[in-house]
Amino acid sequence: MTPLHPVAAATHPDPYPFYAELVATRPFYRDAALGLWVASSARSVRAVLTSPACLVRPRAEPVPRTFGALASGALFGQWARMNDGPFHGVVRRGLGALIERWRAAPGVDVRASARRLLRGGSLQEWVFGWPVHSVGALLGLAPGTLSGVAEWTGELVKGLVPGAGDAVVLRGGLAAEQLRAEVRSALEAQTARGGEGGPLAFLRREVGASADAAASVDPERLVDVVVANAIGLLVQTHDATAGLIGNTLRALMREPSLLAEVAGRPALLPQVLDEVLRYDPPVQNTRRYLAEDTVLEGHALAAGEGVLVVLAAANRDARVHREPHRFDIHREPSARLSFGWGAHVCPGERLAKSLAAGALEVLLATDLARHRDAFEDVPFLPLPNARVPLLPALRLAPEEVG
Repeated sequence: MTPLHPVAAATHPDPYPFYAELVATRPFYRDAALGLWVASSARSVRAVLTSPACLVRPRAEPVPRTFGALASGALFGQWARMNDGPFHGVVRRGLGALIERWRAAPGVDVRASARRLLRGGSLQEWVFGWPVHSVGALLGLAPGTLSGVAEWTGELVKGLVPGAGDAVVLRGGLAAEQLRAEVRSALEAQTARGGEGGPLAFLRREVGASADAAASVDPERLVDVVVANAIGLLVQTHDATAGLIGNTLRALMREPSLLAEVAGRPALLPQVLDEVLRYDPPVQNTRRYLAEDTVLEGHALAAGEGVLVVLAAANRDARVHREPHRFDIHREPSARLSFGWGAHVCPGERLAKSLAAGALEVLLATDLARHRDAFEDVPFLPLPNARVPLLPALRLAPEEVG
């Protein structure tokens, strides 16, 4: 069955023929049912994401009303990815510097923690909890708090989903309070140590050292912004990294020869992940909102209108990607749009791929291959913008060698 519209496509068993039709015949159009403009081709997606008239949130509603009065709303309003303007550009650069610092000297053995946590739970639980656990450790949160941090992050994420019930939204707000207290306490402890401090203290220095930031924010607000954006990293990790791991497992399970090849040569994992991010990315779409009247792709758009930006469709645009509907881990690199484009491009690509590679290396050393049948017809979480499979609740065991 063809998806009803591009939002429903994100969780369809196979949305890609529908996306291909959009790219070929309606690369930029207004969808009356959604009340949104839709950009699907690589060209139109880039045009929207680089237009100064397009903002990440509508000016009339910078924070969604459903949770605006809760702690989750306070966090949302401070996330760099949900704001435009020079100060939040400074915060994004600070986050990028922190992630680069982790890449150069991670200080956390993610594979060891992955193996340990996998022994204690099912694959379905682990694929959401372990990435958050790992980023919490990278942020320097106390080891004894990480399980709670992962649980609170999951509750916060559920409360942010459009259409979530009142009780779910409220639990998300309470989880946000817990996370805010935990991360603030960790920041204070790291700052008190002096010297290099820790990752959160580094982020505070990076943001605070900017001349723009110094002119725009007082010390207390600086702490609030650093705490909020550290939590933002946990939130982004929860669904997106789980989706990347899950969609990669689905791709490998469909092709036994590829699964065997990658299991024997884990060095191929970066190439596999690059192709999954193009072919079946966890983030399928994002949105932009018109701050003023403008013209995009030959169409007149009015201030206040919204645009659904279908990143996953653009990744299958034949004008950019040769044989776009073929899964090929050996294809030449091309400009995929899975992490966005322009000023709001996500700085976390390397982190997400590093976490996913570590996870998959651990999983491929288990008896995972014996459970191929369990990955057929895997459902997706009911999310409007993401393709996150609900993996089977398997208990995996280390594969015996010899």
